[in-house]
Amino acid sequence: MHIERLELTNYRNYEKLSISFDDKINVVIGENAQGKTNLMEAIYVLAFTKSHRTSHEKELIQWEKDYAKIEGRIIRRNQSLPLDIVLSSKGKKAKLNHLEQRRLSDFIGAINVVMFAPEDLTLVKGPPQIRRRFIDMELGQIQPTYIYHLGKYQRILRQRNQLLKQLQRREIKDRTMLDVLTDQLVEHASIILEKRFMFLELLKSWASPIHYGISRGLENLEIKYNASIEVSEEENKGKIEDIYLSKFQEIQEKEIERGTTLIGPHRDDLLFHVNNKDVQTYGSQGQQRTTALSVKLAEIELINKEVGEYPILLLDDVLSELDDFRQSHLLNTIQGKVQTFVSTTSVDGIHHKTLEKAEMFRVVNGTVQS
Repeated sequence: MHIERLELTNYRNYEKLSISFDDKINVVIGENAQGKTNLMEAIYVLAFTKSHRTSHEKELIQWEKDYAKIEGRIIRRNQSLPLDIVLSSKGKKAKLNHLEQRRLSDFIGAINVVMFAPEDLTLVKGPPQIRRRFIDMELGQIQPTYIYHLGKYQRILRQRNQLLKQLQRREIKDRTMLDVLTDQLVEHASIILEKRFMFLELLKSWASPIHYGISRGLENLEIKYNASIEVSEEENKGKIEDIYLSKFQEIQEKEIERGTTLIGPHRDDLLFHVNNKDVQTYGSQGQQRTTALSVKLAEIELINKEVGEYPILLLDDVLSELDDFRQSHLLNTIQGKVQTFVSTTSVDGIHHKTLEKAEMFRVVNGTVQS
């Protein structure tokens, strides 16, 4: 899988851009604030229909323009496939092979992308929402139905929280609607949890040996799912539903008192242990970075195993954050099999044969020169 061509209209600081890419390594060089990360972000948005940098989509539309458009032509299973997304004040429209998709979840997964950026180094030491977002974005690529259930869950969760606040303020007393929303929430929560358990098993099977290799056989990585209810990874959907319903009944008074939903996938987390120690709390910066790198490299292999092709890899200003050994390990792993985009202010100091064969692009103030 690779992206052959990208066209941007009114996207961030790109008024008009049409560019073709090499199917192996593409290096995007530019000073800060010139547009190199915007280019990487556009590819990410084409895959996920949302940015990794902002939740305010109007920021993606060029100042005083009504819309922004991202068009891409990808090669998947040796077939050419056009994709495009239009962003405007009216919302998003996504087309797959020139056909508008009724739901964005039907569009996600057409192109598989793994991004590794400096903020991903906080995957280990950052707050739980970063790790939940990581699971949601990666799992959504290999199982688009997950996105559907996650969207439903989030909508019901907002309604349930609103109702709990009304009960907290004693604006209403009848709890019938709370029971209805709880049943609906549990239905989607159990599917989400079951799918997350499945994803985690796959991720662990790749990440642990990769981490062992990067650490030169000195470290063993364990990844554990930290659920907000007492449930094992072996439980099926029906059993998970029963555990959720029982727990919601038990904590109903506490939830009303606090005016919010206290359990569910939105409160879960991932735990990383290296040699049986919590790497988030006790790990060195090197161990934390090795863990983050291992997880990202595991994503690449996992997607290849699940969809039958390697994803596109975006390395946004991250090589300079890694030492020479981790840098080399990353570039050796992807060499020749993954279309990769590397953004950097300079290639000085990055010595690897992979980059010697790369297509080079220079970005200056929203224009790209090859």
